[in-house]
Amino acid sequence: MADFMIPTDGLNRWIVELFTAAGSSEREARLTADHLVGANLAGHDSHGVGMAPRYVNSLLADELKLNQTVKIVQDCGSLIAIDGMRGMGQSVSYQAMEIAIERARASGVCVMGLRNSHHLGRVGHWAEQAIAANMVSIHFTNAVSNPPMVSPWGGSQARYITNPFTVGIPRADGEPIVLDFATSAIAHGKVRVAYNKKVQVPPNSLIDVEGNATVEPRVMFEPPEGPHGALLPFAAHKGYALAMVCELLGAALTGGETTQPANLTMKHAIWNNMLVIVFDPSRIGSAERFEQEARSFVEWVRSARLSQVGEELGGILMPGDPERISRAKREKTLPIDGGTMAQMDAAAAAVAERFGKSPGALSALALD
Repeated sequence: MADFMIPTDGLNRWIVELFTAAGSSEREARLTADHLVGANLAGHDSHGVGMAPRYVNSLLADELKLNQTVKIVQDCGSLIAIDGMRGMGQSVSYQAMEIAIERARASGVCVMGLRNSHHLGRVGHWAEQAIAANMVSIHFTNAVSNPPMVSPWGGSQARYITNPFTVGIPRADGEPIVLDFATSAIAHGKVRVAYNKKVQVPPNSLIDVEGNATVEPRVMFEPPEGPHGALLPFAAHKGYALAMVCELLGAALTGGETTQPANLTMKHAIWNNMLVIVFDPSRIGSAERFEQEARSFVEWVRSARLSQVGEELGGILMPGDPERISRAKREKTLPIDGGTMAQMDAAAAAVAERFGKSPGALSALALD
């Protein structure tokens, strides 16, 4: 089935209207829409508007709490712990990052632990928030949902989630560096997109319920009641080890929950916990020296003779380049696959049934 093409501005307005109808403030709904549509623009459909139906289901199950204000539960100046109060991740994470950035402006650095956020989406978005303030940020994030999705290296059953690692580095005379990846071989949301599109995933990404390698995304969704297969860690033991660090620093250290049976009581919610280090790079040394060294190093790396992969990509890319390329291509319209579209329309209908209003079917916005 061909993708539906939706005007980007219209999609943003639809998401705003969906969540205001469900009870979000205008500001919360706009933060959510800008984030989700921004993920699609960046080419990460796995973390984009296709997550909205799950958010709606979480809200209807009384898991997601709308219009929450974050609470500082531990304050040591440049070291703070913040509770997201089970609030909309796109709102409470924005609030938490604003606090961390302000503390870093004041003292040069802030180490912030955010716990109990509903799904906070594409973590690179929060690195970009720090970059916009001329701050470097490093993020260790875990996720807790039911059931677990990723098998540890050497195991054949899922034990944790996709635990992303993220770094954002601003540059005065060049594009910022944004590293943002799941510690699994493929993000679960990308498996969802493949399942909805009825296509296979890359090899070495999944195992079935018996622990056998597979490229069929259905092993993560069928039968609906489980049991299911698992994602594999990227780079074998290396991805697994980094995922463990993200779980322990992002959750256990911040006072959040780790992925283990006692904490898997949710039906639809995804809870995120995140440890963030935000600092002002100008406080470390010469900003001019950094720019000069960064520029010359990037130029040196890009001067390497291209492989077949490099030829296909059009050159050697820096972290953050794929997202910039995607934004240029998707500026006016965004593709939504048929499976996701059906879920979006169903979410709007569910909001209308519960709250008496909704933006109507998203499919009505599809271009001919």
